[in-house]
Amino acid sequence: MRRNRLASSGVEVTELSFGAAAIGNLFSAVEPAQAAAAVDAAWDEGIRYYDTAPHYGLGLSERRLGEALRGRPRDSYVLSTKVGRVLDPLPDSGPAPSEGLSEGFAVRSTHRRRWDFSAAGVRRSIEDSLERLGLDRIDIAYLHDPDDHAEAAFHEAYPELEKLRAQGVIGAIGAGMNQTGMLTRFVHDTDVDVVLCAGRYTLLDQSALTDLLPAAAARGRSVVVGGVFNSGLLADPRPGATYDYAAAPLNVLDRALRLKAVTEGHGVPLRAAALHYPLTHPAVAGVLVGTRSADEVRDAAALLREPVPDELWDELRDEGLLTENGH
Repeated sequence: MRRNRLASSGVEVTELSFGAAAIGNLFSAVEPAQAAAAVDAAWDEGIRYYDTAPHYGLGLSERRLGEALRGRPRDSYVLSTKVGRVLDPLPDSGPAPSEGLSEGFAVRSTHRRRWDFSAAGVRRSIEDSLERLGLDRIDIAYLHDPDDHAEAAFHEAYPELEKLRAQGVIGAIGAGMNQTGMLTRFVHDTDVDVVLCAGRYTLLDQSALTDLLPAAAARGRSVVVGGVFNSGLLADPRPGATYDYAAAPLNVLDRALRLKAVTEGHGVPLRAAALHYPLTHPAVAGVLVGTRSADEVRDAAALLREPVPDELWDELRDEGLLTENGH
């Protein structure tokens, strides 16, 4: 699988990466053997970039991913995790752990998540992640959803990540968000290597073309794109499908169905086109897909191998389904 270097760092990522939120029991439980099989399948498919976060299952995703990768040569893969939420244990005398969803994850509420973009919070978060992962270094550390914490993120958390990068504890610095405005500020105002942009550079939402992608290209920064299916609609456009985690409005559903008609007219499944589209931009180093089983991993890898003719993109532009400056 093709690899791309992140900006001027020494970190290289495969074009397809393994998003490990799902094996942290996102929305529903995943058995340990199923989680391990998903990571094994990713490895077998040539995927060498794995992304996780403390938030995902209150550390469960990090523990499972670290265990699954432990027997692999450390220099042969890239791993990213995130800072901004620290996990504080709940006191033994507190309420019984919940068996429901904990901020979207089906895990026992043995800890509480606490926003912390202070320098001390960043260092603690990295130390805790290293312990859960069972590793001695992290290849990429992202500031995780700092939307409401800009002051601390730029003036406390980011400088601390720079120190950790200089010390070799982390290899590259990034920020991960569902919006482009603050990510563009990171690209302009800091020395980040990469930003992780979810849902804003897809067949249905090309808003990253207005600010983030031109800025990244101009400054030589890399972008990893997540949410390529916009939470489901581009995987299976039908009434009741979700778009950005809510029921898709009728006009958006209609647009998705028009996209599907064009892509299938070229013999390309819509899901394959959705996965390939972000990679057409020169600033995009890879796409991140969340998978919860070996079958889902193999399916994503097969979609990436699907050939997509340039004529497909041309027709989508002609139909007004891609912006004029889309790639």
